[in-house]
Amino acid sequence: MTKYLAHSRRKCAGAQVNIILGDAGPFLINKKTISEYFQNDSNSIKTIEFLINNLNDLEDIFTIQARVYGGGLSAQKDAICGALARGICQIDKKFIPILKKKGFLTQDSRIKERRKYGLKKARKAPQYSKR
Repeated sequence: MTKYLAHSRRKCAGAQVNIILGDAGPFLINKKTISEYFQNDSNSIKTIEFLINNLNDLEDIFTIQARVYGGGLSAQKDAICGALARGICQIDKKFIPILKKKGFLTQDSRIKERRKYGLKKARKAPQYSKR
């Protein structure tokens, strides 16, 4: 039974993924199944299942446990994908070119800009009045 641990972040969300080889079990995100957590959002589930199928090429018996925090569901999905891709690359280096080409190993560093004094949002100014 071998354990692999990987981290990833996206916007304000973070994910920590444990991949346990040699132990059969379901994919759990914060102790919920993937369909419960993403509320049957088919796009999110398909993206994560693409990565799980890469893991099926390695070994049939594995358990994946993910812990996500912060951000929204979309950012959490991207954080899980990034951490899962890093975990797959720890297991076998032959998947690096495949996952890099699909864009799973590139971390997106864009975050929300802070609000500035005198403005309504980060860049939105109050309406100008000449008179």
